[in-house]
Amino acid sequence: MKSMTISKPKKQKKTMAERSNTLRAGVLGSNDGILTVVGVLFSVAVATTNQFVIFIAGLSDLLACAFSMASGEYASVSSQKDTERAAIEKERELIKSDYPSELAVVAKYYVERGVTQATSNEIASELMKKDALGTVVRVKYDLQLGHYMNPWDAAFSSLVSAASGGIFPLVAMTLLPSAVKWPGTILAVTLSVALTGYLSAKLGDGLVKTAMIRNIIVGLITMAIHYSVGLML
Repeated sequence: MKSMTISKPKKQKKTMAERSNTLRAGVLGSNDGILTVVGVLFSVAVATTNQFVIFIAGLSDLLACAFSMASGEYASVSSQKDTERAAIEKERELIKSDYPSELAVVAKYYVERGVTQATSNEIASELMKKDALGTVVRVKYDLQLGHYMNPWDAAFSSLVSAASGGIFPLVAMTLLPSAVKWPGTILAVTLSVALTGYLSAKLGDGLVKTAMIRNIIVGLITMAIHYSVGLML
């Protein structure tokens, strides 16, 4: 067996993927905060004119949504992190027990990208000598050693963004004058979800206009449904 190096994870700066994951959690959390809070506010505000009751209902939902989003993101990202770690440990053992097969996988990776077999074998051999584990997990799983998605970052991002998003409809519904309370809240929600649609499209390289229109439509439907629910109370 040729000499090889099985690298150990090093603490490094966050990758773009890690930063994007945290931002994604923030954008989604903000959007959920906006829609869930305005949903409760509309249902309650139709059923009662008591501003204190409306405020408490909206605030309670804001807190519940924020902590729910945070716990969901923490569980989801923790599961992803555990899966990545398990895959890396599996490859660490395979390198020790079946080095030729792992070498062949790396060589095949470059062949599939248009490199000749001979050159691919040379590249694979050199890379495996320098960093066997890092090379294999990058080729097989597109992972970088030492870079795991941080569940705490995602949870905190969701917590803050969901609470921040929910503030817009809560402030509009409880602080605006009665004459403009409803249209003002609708406008605040429409602009807020349009912004989250824009940001989500930018982060995911999607269609900005489509994402914004989709979010606005969902927001309007959410408000209409909860308004109808309030009428039945």
